[in-house]
Amino acid sequence: MHEQVKTKRLVVRLATAAVLMFGFGFALVPLYEVFCDITGLNGKNFNEGPAAISSVDRSRTVKIQFVTVNPADMPWEFRPNERTMRVFPGEDKVTAFYAKNPTPEWMVAQAVPSVTPSEAAPYLHKVNCFCFDRQPLEAGADTEMPLVFVIDPDLPRHISTITLSYALYDLTDNQKVTQSSHNNDKGRASL
Repeated sequence: MHEQVKTKRLVVRLATAAVLMFGFGFALVPLYEVFCDITGLNGKNFNEGPAAISSVDRSRTVKIQFVTVNPADMPWEFRPNERTMRVFPGEDKVTAFYAKNPTPEWMVAQAVPSVTPSEAAPYLHKVNCFCFDRQPLEAGADTEMPLVFVIDPDLPRHISTITLSYALYDLTDNQKVTQSSHNNDKGRASL
């Protein structure tokens, strides 16, 4: 009898732990968002496409810093053509990033942007960005990837520097799986 009570308690504890872990998995995304808002890390920018900005604020400039990062398993060379620039809020600016695939294989990459401080993210409008699309590169090939952006003149005055960073991720295996399943679907459709 005493052994059954211990077994039941153990089962209840294990079930509770499983439910808590499952709930924690769902809570990770909102917790991460809160963490990023508090610390200013991984500022997200959802302002994509043409910006409806009517005037340029020539009374001040904002320093824009460009930073690139490659995870350990990403062999590409990846860097901004310009590390910093000064812009007037409301002014369309154009720059580019350099990427090279030094491997002997065709690869596909995707850049993921981040804005610091996160408070500036809503004021940075990317009109055209290489981060909108996957970037395929043949073995040994290199490319210039454009970025057209504008800083909203409503940017709070205490923000004088914005860092726009990009992490470049290898999506080659995902792309191959997608192409393979797409080709298989075409083959089935023609049967």
